[in-house]
Amino acid sequence: QVQLVESGGGLVQAGTSLRVSCAASGRTFSAYAMGWFRQAPGKGREFVAGLRGSGDITRYAESVRGRFTISRDNAKNTVYLQMNSLKPEDTAVYYCAAGPNRFDYTTNYHRISTYDYWGQGTQVTVSS
Repeated sequence: QVQLVESGGGLVQAGTSLRVSCAASGRTFSAYAMGWFRQAPGKGREFVAGLRGSGDITRYAESVRGRFTISRDNAKNTVYLQMNSLKPEDTAVYYCAAGPNRFDYTTNYHRISTYDYWGQGTQVTVSS
């Protein structure tokens, strides 16, 4: 069982940066692939970024590639999402997710079904 708690959301202006964090419980954090998803009002939950347990493989949605960076600190059981050059369309609730490292992660990293555990989400609002 893994419990995830997001933090760091808030209201920022377009063009600025924000870092959200996700703290995980448990002693086998490095055994889990981690992902960030987001859900805007009236829309479905969409993949943002993900990385495997060792952090050797990262993946990004096309809409955030080059602006967002996912990273993890396995010693602190924490995964981060650094968001730069924020746009109003980045406004959403951001969710942290954890799932087992799978041999097919590079194929299925973007699927909600790849992740078994989810946090409660943190609101990010970008004003124009």
